[in-house]
Amino acid sequence: MSSGPDVYGSAARPGWRTRLASRGAARARRRRHARLISLTGADEQTRILDVGCGALGLRALAPTFDITGLDVAIPAHYPWPFVQADATERLPFDDDAFDLAYSSSVVEHIPPDRRAPFAAEIKRVARGYYVQTPAWEFPIEPHSLLPFAHLLPEGAQRAYWRLGVAGDWERIEMLRRSDMATLFGAPIAERVGPLVKSWISVRAP
Repeated sequence: MSSGPDVYGSAARPGWRTRLASRGAARARRRRHARLISLTGADEQTRILDVGCGALGLRALAPTFDITGLDVAIPAHYPWPFVQADATERLPFDDDAFDLAYSSSVVEHIPPDRRAPFAAEIKRVARGYYVQTPAWEFPIEPHSLLPFAHLLPEGAQRAYWRLGVAGDWERIEMLRRSDMATLFGAPIAERVGPLVKSWISVRAP
């Protein structure tokens, strides 16, 4: 099984930090995919909607699965089927059109006041879901690879962001355990040693 494309391959400022982070991210993606299968029972017959698929998304890890990609922007080379839509608004699918809605590292990019509609659509269009997000509780902000960047007020964060790998500043509001619990139900912790790296909320189909 492939670990997919390099998570930090398109970083604005590549270097030793992105090289180290890329290796860790590849291992985490493989473990996360194994956990997806074990927790949801997904296989090649499972109809999956990859919400916020980006350039390739889940297809990078499961190329033979029945996956429909969905994103607000059209990726350059995403294989069919793909739907361009905003998951914070009503999606062009019937209720329970899919067996599983999958979303990885997407919800933290959504403004907090739009997260409830996002969660509602995920629950509406699929009988089950698997939603992962980087944890607010982890000390390294995963987009910039800067310690504690996500804990700073906006002005200080903008200035500090220039020292990271991500390029232009983006408002990214990380989710705490309680946030995920409110939106999707009690999450599972994905850990690096004793530290919580990500939260994963699951409802099996």
